[in-house]
Amino acid sequence: MTAERSGTAGVSPVVLPGLFGLTGVALGAFGAHALKARLGPELLEVFRTGVFYQLVHAVALLGIVGIRDRLRAPRVTTWLFSVGIVIFSGSLYALAMTGVRLWGAITPLGGLAFLGGWASLLLPRPRR
Repeated sequence: MTAERSGTAGVSPVVLPGLFGLTGVALGAFGAHALKARLGPELLEVFRTGVFYQLVHAVALLGIVGIRDRLRAPRVTTWLFSVGIVIFSGSLYALAMTGVRLWGAITPLGGLAFLGGWASLLLPRPRR
């Protein structure tokens, strides 16, 4: 699929994985240095979990760029992984920073998006 057909003319397909990777590394460094003295061990581990899942899925998004022509629904997978990062990791960051446990109730929705993204990779590609 060309960039013109996908509605992303002029935007490199590696921008999204790059953005999630960049912010994941920055947030990891922030957690390791600035938050280490401010958060208890439990909340620091919550923050680290958010960073871990963000970085894993940033790399997965980069892989999708490389094999998108062999996938049935690469845009669906990209969308689900992106939503998963924002909701899953974002809610863990909010929980760690605020201590408000309600954020943890949102986290599974991001997990469902991740699972949907991985499941979408199992869809057979239509024959041409």
